[in-house]
Amino acid sequence: MNIHFIAIGGAAMHNLALALHHKGETVTGSDDTIFDPSKSRLEKYGLLPLEFGWFPEKITSDLDAVILGMHAKEDNPELLKALEIGLDIFSYPEYLYEQAKNKTRVVIGGSHGKTTITSMILHVMHYWEKEVDYMVGAQLEGFDTMVRLTEDADFMILEGDEYLSSPIDRRPKFHLYKPNIALLSGIAWDHINVFPTFENYVEQFQIFVDSMTNGGAMIYNTEDENVVKVVENATAHIKKYPYETPTYTIENGETLLDTPDGPMPIEVFGKHNLNNLAGAKWICQHMGVVEEEFYEAIATFSGASKRLEKIVQNNNTVIYKDFAHSPSKVSATTTAVKEQYMDRTLLACLELHTYSSLNPDFLSEYKGALDAADVAVVFYSPHALEIKKLAPITQEQIATAFKRDDLIIYTDPAAFKKFLFEYDVNNTAVLLMSSGNYGGLDFEEVKGLV
Repeated sequence: MNIHFIAIGGAAMHNLALALHHKGETVTGSDDTIFDPSKSRLEKYGLLPLEFGWFPEKITSDLDAVILGMHAKEDNPELLKALEIGLDIFSYPEYLYEQAKNKTRVVIGGSHGKTTITSMILHVMHYWEKEVDYMVGAQLEGFDTMVRLTEDADFMILEGDEYLSSPIDRRPKFHLYKPNIALLSGIAWDHINVFPTFENYVEQFQIFVDSMTNGGAMIYNTEDENVVKVVENATAHIKKYPYETPTYTIENGETLLDTPDGPMPIEVFGKHNLNNLAGAKWICQHMGVVEEEFYEAIATFSGASKRLEKIVQNNNTVIYKDFAHSPSKVSATTTAVKEQYMDRTLLACLELHTYSSLNPDFLSEYKGALDAADVAVVFYSPHALEIKKLAPITQEQIATAFKRDDLIIYTDPAAFKKFLFEYDVNNTAVLLMSSGNYGGLDFEEVKGLV
């Protein structure tokens, strides 16, 4: 097949392009700009556009499909040409469904934990050499791409994102997958720019649950009351399998998971990650991996990229970075690190970077999110507000929202970096939480703190 990508350079889009190329399809694409690692990975396989920009002449009747990325605009010249000549146009999730409609679709949904749970499942399958197709939101150790598509695999594991599908398809991505097996990890208001009320946001998860195939299996976190309500209100005829955080202990900075064969050391830590593990275990069992095999494999899982990723450590200092940005994720991650390193000072730094986190109406959701930290720092860039065309935010608004009198607030990248590099990290756990980079912080340079 001849497949053309409009906005091929995105993290998700370029991985789908690579997967289809590896499957043997003829892939072309366009974008107005492409950064690494997408750029070098596309170039390696001859898929990097010769020049950046939009070229309607690339859109011809010879194309079997056009895949439209979220980065493209509704008036994109290539999109308009494709519509004009009547080509089949797919959003990213639509095309994934087309590739998986004859497979058993396993979809991991929830406001938080999706990438980690999907990564855990894939790690277990990889460990036992079970061939599955997949789409995951982070680069995993031992996996070449974030998307794998084959003719032979029986299962397709999909990270079920609730964000919109494409510029011309405003449905959340996970509404399109029609899962046979699904998991719901938690519901905490996010993407306020798309879902203006919490009720509207929750509704998307109800639609997800109701989109399951008849007789499907729903694995759900009973510790989240919103999840429980959504699953209990399901109109689809599904089987329900609840899970909760398993029992564990922490000894000398090591987390031990209770198993039928006794305490087992694991590399991930924190209540939220143990909760994720319990959900992943249920999914793996539905995919034919027995409990004993799951425990053997999961013992070697070290985490998904950017999720509590250890940057550097020595005998008395450890530094982590984490993708956490929503209030629930920030709270869970901060609490996890403090619990793991009770005898150390926890310096937790959070960058407010997303549309939701920089919205004055949403800021109050962060109340108490950094309470587990001994020293709490919030960084945000007024320039980022200008770029996103959002209303200005004052430091007083930040302080009021977090409800913490000793909160340290920075708006200047250089000042934040000076604070971090002059801080005495002896006997300290440092946690850097952001989906950005604090206005240009070099994480390789951060290793020099230890």
